[in-house]
Amino acid sequence: MEHVVLFTMRDDVSGEDTRDLISSLNALEESVPGVVDLSVGEDFSGRSGGYTHGLVVRLRTRDDLQGYMQHPDHLAVVEKLDQRTTGRIVVDYEPET
Repeated sequence: MEHVVLFTMRDDVSGEDTRDLISSLNALEESVPGVVDLSVGEDFSGRSGGYTHGLVVRLRTRDDLQGYMQHPDHLAVVEKLDQRTTGRIVVDYEPET
């Protein structure tokens, strides 16, 4: 499973709060069962359609995705995202081979 999130940081969010959010997102790799890999970063290409950051979380199964979505650590990060971002788009998919 791939969980892809694009989000836009609000203009009034401090660098410290941005770093805190990124750190909180990165911590999900260790704290949430079923996460195989996680990466997050700021767009540098200017081709992101206005989204400033991207997150990709790889999970083993759909059940792991459901567990991730309901995990308290994930829910806490979602609160930070709600407070610090203006836009977010999510795509969940199973890679086709």
